[in-house]
Amino acid sequence: MSDSQTPFTIHFWGVRGSIACPGPETVRYGGNTSCIEMRVNGERLIFDGGTGLRVLGQKMLAEQPVKGNLFFTHSHWDHIQGFPFFVPAFVPGNTFNIYGAIAPNGSTIEQRLNDQMLHPNFPVPLQIMAAQLKFCDLEIGETVRIGDIRVDNALLNHPGESVGYRVQYKNFTAAYITDTEHFPDRLDENVLWLARNADVMIYDSTYTDAEYYDENNSKVGWGHSTWQEAVKVAKAARVKQLVIFHHDPLHDDDFMDALAIEAKAAFPNSVIAREGMTLDLASAKVPEPVSAGG
Repeated sequence: MSDSQTPFTIHFWGVRGSIACPGPETVRYGGNTSCIEMRVNGERLIFDGGTGLRVLGQKMLAEQPVKGNLFFTHSHWDHIQGFPFFVPAFVPGNTFNIYGAIAPNGSTIEQRLNDQMLHPNFPVPLQIMAAQLKFCDLEIGETVRIGDIRVDNALLNHPGESVGYRVQYKNFTAAYITDTEHFPDRLDENVLWLARNADVMIYDSTYTDAEYYDENNSKVGWGHSTWQEAVKVAKAARVKQLVIFHHDPLHDDDFMDALAIEAKAAFPNSVIAREGMTLDLASAKVPEPVSAGG
């Protein structure tokens, strides 16, 4: 179904965390870092600018002039490293609103995107981008309205801080929740608020519980969660469809295939994010209850 027929679709351009990992072992799920696109009532909302943003940018070149809204969760490398290679930002006549929360050190999203393109790290500065770029500093908890679309944010549990987003249009809702680490004794109230009754929840499922709690190589404190915690959140928040996202670069296609079987057994309406995947919120359904032994 085309975007003209469907008011809310989600397109996945980068689904990995930490570092891009292209190669023969990641062909089916993809190796680019975080970038998703929501097409909502004719508007384009882009979340995070990992290496997947470069791929999206190449597609957008056939549609110019283009406009869009970029929302950053935070500025760790795997979420911004595609921005300097986002070709539509270099083209006059294109327009982008760029949103991000102020970092704990006081730097704005404009400053952080600018700094990664300074010598000696990059050959050309941000100022060479010829598109109209409007940088917008977000307050935690602030609501952004784009026409009839509402975008809310909430603080997540991540080193250096990160924010999650909740996008609402009419009766459709999508939650984008990465990068975040669950708490040992309770579900995160901010995560539950973002995800409540969502048609689709995209959640940071970097690790398995076994990896996260490994006594010899614990991931506690690294700022990421597990697919098992994603299932807990999805059930508690009454999410219709769970998308497991931000895959560890060490998890190859075979690993993800096996994970998909386990996740579906625990939450029937779950899916593993793949590059090139598109979800239509109009087709998201409440999953069947999981039996006590399931």
